[in-house]
Amino acid sequence: MDVYHRNRVTVTGRADGPVVVLAHGFGCDQNMWRLVVPTLERDFTVVLFDHVGAGRSDLSAWSPERYSTLDGYVDDVLELCRELALGPVTFVGHSVSAMMGVLAATREPEAFAGLVLLAPSPCFVDDPEAGYRGGFSAGDIEELLESLDANYLGWSGAMAPVIMGNPERPELGEELTDSFCRTDPDIARVFARVTFLSDNRADLADVRVPTLVAQCSRDAIAPPEVGMFVHKQIAGSQLVTLNATGHCPQLAAPEETAAAIAAFVGGPE
Repeated sequence: MDVYHRNRVTVTGRADGPVVVLAHGFGCDQNMWRLVVPTLERDFTVVLFDHVGAGRSDLSAWSPERYSTLDGYVDDVLELCRELALGPVTFVGHSVSAMMGVLAATREPEAFAGLVLLAPSPCFVDDPEAGYRGGFSAGDIEELLESLDANYLGWSGAMAPVIMGNPERPELGEELTDSFCRTDPDIARVFARVTFLSDNRADLADVRVPTLVAQCSRDAIAPPEVGMFVHKQIAGSQLVTLNATGHCPQLAAPEETAAAIAAFVGGPE
């Protein structure tokens, strides 16, 4: 299947600039990046895509067998990079896509000039024995997934504003709610389990490409301790704490988010 059609790939920006691939998180699509693209496309080739099952991707390409783990999404990312044939890319992964980037870069490091892990979490579940705080107890996650299974639209309306944060700007939570509600509930149930039950802590130490960990100053989904953990596990990584709050800085603080990405990637030579 044609990757461009399957993942609804969009390429914009400077043809002679470094290549930046923007990957969205759970319940979203490439539209989540629209506010950072105008800044990035001035200096970079910007690649946007929808994960299979999201946005305007080819839904017929989705199957629970392929996409019940992160590996199916990682395969897609690597196929996309090969199909682009634009040389090593900087992969910007938001939330769960950050770990897709980690896995892809450890599998084929030559495909990546760098990683930007935006609001990443390698494991959402607390591990008290290891001294790890993911932000949720195992019971919290079980309850979250049960609620999603029982009433996905109701869950979306309740959770999206929590994920977005910024309660003084309710329009942001409404946008995320609408995005969640556009996702097929059956696909969302599978992707939610991939998102909230994956544990990629052990994979971080295998990253060998330049990496920026960009966390938000307050984030109910990925607290600052998580960003610090990711930074410590990836040798030579940079850590920046954005002034932005909530879990979606590309919407809440697009200029700051774009600036952090651009400073890490650098401009065209």
